[in-house]
Amino acid sequence: MKKFKTVSEKRTNIFWPVYLLTLLLLVAWGIGTVSPEYSRMLFIVIVLLALFPVMRTALKKMMGSQIFTIETLMSTASLGALMIDATAEAAVVLWLFHVGESLETYATQRARSGISSLMSLVPEKAMLLLNGRYREVNVSELRPGDVIEVSPGGRLPTDAVLLESAAAFDESALTGESLPVERKPNEIILAGSLVVDRVCRIRVTSEPGANAIDRILRLIDEADAHKSPTERFLDTFSRYYTPVIALMSILVMVVPPLFFAQPWDSWVYRGLALMLIGCPCALVISTPAAITSGLAAAARKGILVKGGAALEQLAKIRNIAMDKTGTLTEGRPTVVSVFCARFVDEAQVLRMAAGVESGSTHPLAKAIVQRADELSQSYPLAENRQALPGMGIQGEIDGMTIKVLSPTFALLIDSETDWSQEVARQEAEGYTVVVVLKQNIPQGIITLRDTLRSDAIPAMQALRDMGINCVMLTGDNSRAAAVIADQLNMQYQARLLPQHKVSAIYQMQKDSPTAMLGDGINDAPAMRAAGAGISMGSGTDVALETADVALTKNKLIGVPLVIEIARRTRTVIRQNVGFSVGLKLVFLLTSVLGFTGLWVAIMADSGATVLVVFNALRLLKSPDKSRVRSVNSPKEMV
Repeated sequence: MKKFKTVSEKRTNIFWPVYLLTLLLLVAWGIGTVSPEYSRMLFIVIVLLALFPVMRTALKKMMGSQIFTIETLMSTASLGALMIDATAEAAVVLWLFHVGESLETYATQRARSGISSLMSLVPEKAMLLLNGRYREVNVSELRPGDVIEVSPGGRLPTDAVLLESAAAFDESALTGESLPVERKPNEIILAGSLVVDRVCRIRVTSEPGANAIDRILRLIDEADAHKSPTERFLDTFSRYYTPVIALMSILVMVVPPLFFAQPWDSWVYRGLALMLIGCPCALVISTPAAITSGLAAAARKGILVKGGAALEQLAKIRNIAMDKTGTLTEGRPTVVSVFCARFVDEAQVLRMAAGVESGSTHPLAKAIVQRADELSQSYPLAENRQALPGMGIQGEIDGMTIKVLSPTFALLIDSETDWSQEVARQEAEGYTVVVVLKQNIPQGIITLRDTLRSDAIPAMQALRDMGINCVMLTGDNSRAAAVIADQLNMQYQARLLPQHKVSAIYQMQKDSPTAMLGDGINDAPAMRAAGAGISMGSGTDVALETADVALTKNKLIGVPLVIEIARRTRTVIRQNVGFSVGLKLVFLLTSVLGFTGLWVAIMADSGATVLVVFNALRLLKSPDKSRVRSVNSPKEMV
């Protein structure tokens, strides 16, 4: 397992050049009180020493076709200061530059340190149950399906499913919840959770290096590969801005002495000051610092955002389309009743349905299989099983084609059998209905009901308070959809196939930026079509891969929270860019007019860099007065 350095170790490594330069500067000034000549020589040594790493970086970037960079401007300005015998100023300029660079690096790492420190929560050893005995193994040896045991006071080394009896877990390091959380059998617990009250037997669900904490770290590290539009614009802008500043500096140095008989020393000095204040350090770092802090803030709440582009897009969202089953509802429906055709009993209907649905990850399929198991119904596994997206599933049992379909498509197959009234009655009461057919002849109707997620109502209210319109898009019947929609006070569209959801997303996108929240394969096309795709943490692999955002804690309350973080990030970016550009304009003018020199120029540049980074770090803290105060409550993120 990768070992991360602690924040204190990083701080020592970052600041040691600054400590050395500070000591040498104090010595040089001290010698100046006795021998100005020796002091001047020492200042030259300090300049050369401090300039070496800067020039080395500049040369490397030049070899990579980046001719005009911040390091190039700094190197040119420092050498120019030596040429006009401004040795002390050149030394202080480089010292301030190194201070600014070190503080910038330290401040940026602060955004990552809270996430990286989570790695220490994952133990390196685990007790693996093998052939009826427990054996201590390295966590890297664990594979999905392995059963391990964790004692009270121990932490989970991997994402896992709880087996046997319920247990309490301290998830404060991951969610901020101060109280232990009761988890029931078959519930997923994330790596790093602390076992509180009893010995737990759990089944591993994640591959080595792919648990929740690993995913958070990987997404943070890969954020640069998904730059936001603002970030890309500033990168392009700086490529043109830097050579323009260099050209302006040369003109300031040369034009007045050559054409207006002005003194060379004065205008060369002003040109060097212009070159320094023109360094786009603060402007270039303003957006990445905010993006990194925003991603880290979301990750600390159990929300994985795939890069700055997704975060910036989330800030623009005004509509959110949502799937119903497994998203707005718990996704754990139960079978309520079975209505059978003549000469067919309930056991036969369940056997056929369970045989086809066995192995499926769809919530309705799991409910049917669970009901068959509860009734001790043995069922043969269907062959040639095939998912029918948006319609149902089919397979072959004893050479017979068995289909489990939604009523709409079952009616298209057999419109003569008199079972439509029963379907209508069940749907009118808000149930979800599936029809079991054998050789295209209806055998029975299975009715199921799902329950609303406990945090669905406050999450929808928080989104409405933020000015976001919510619409439910579901393939379920209108009655079942209406029951859920009425409880959540939201609009809905029912009986939708995947392509219909995509069309609905495109229509909503015409009015304003739209996000799609879902958890299943059927939702993936709509999530891709939307401006931003959001997946529940319990969603299918396809949904998680397609999504721009993953709610690892499987809580709807994470949706308004991540949008609030995205909006705050956008505000900080605007503040940083405005501050950086405004400061540049002021000091560019004062440098040309001779009001500010090299010291003030580099202090303004380095100071602005540090300020924009620390402004970005404010994103790591929850605001005092948030429009989603209830969302920021740790208890809501359990």
